[in-house]
Amino acid sequence: MGLDMTAPILVVDDDPKIVSLVKTYLEREGFRVITAANGQAALKAFGEFHPRLIVLDIMLPELDGLALMRILRERSAVPIVMLSARAQVADRVYGIHEGADDYLAKPFSPAELVVRVKAVLRRTRDLNGSAGGHGVIEHGDLVIDLDRIEVRREGKAVGLTPAEFRLLVALVQARGRVLTRQALLDSLYGPSQGDALERTVDVHIGRLRDKLGEEVGTPRYIVTVRGLGYRAVA
Repeated sequence: MGLDMTAPILVVDDDPKIVSLVKTYLEREGFRVITAANGQAALKAFGEFHPRLIVLDIMLPELDGLALMRILRERSAVPIVMLSARAQVADRVYGIHEGADDYLAKPFSPAELVVRVKAVLRRTRDLNGSAGGHGVIEHGDLVIDLDRIEVRREGKAVGLTPAEFRLLVALVQARGRVLTRQALLDSLYGPSQGDALERTVDVHIGRLRDKLGEEVGTPRYIVTVRGLGYRAVA
């Protein structure tokens, strides 16, 4: 899951005004930006430039944003900030479920988008070892490498997104203590992200459980504590 922090940001949207605005604001902050107007062009740019983050609109011609994100998630854990004219909670939760790291409803403030991009990149940087602990954590048949940002289950690599990895580490490091959804949200977005949905945690936990091979009703790694949150299986 390591990212080249000198790589560009890829902005994918079919509205040239939005692309120009986002590009201008990001470049003011020193980011290098490449753009794509549709899903196929975005896939080509992704393979050529290996961006460190993608700003992705849902409504795209040829290949919509959700379909594109599914393809990207099969290939990479690159952070994705999703843009959408759909502002309903259910749409945001669905976007997170499909693999987005953050979700911003249109119309949006480009300044806020820049803040969110920086926050996602900061969390990714932290995961890559510039902050926090180092070394290897063993938890049952899981081996969690904090330096390589890798998880292995029974010796086989488990492909996690940065958000899923961060949640797993937080739960395991709590050593069986129950972590509330708000505490887990803080580990994902920081305490200042006041509009983050607690439901987002449930979605990430569900994806994490699927990838770890947990069966419904027989948790091997993560236990739901009703009305409170989650804890790692001791």
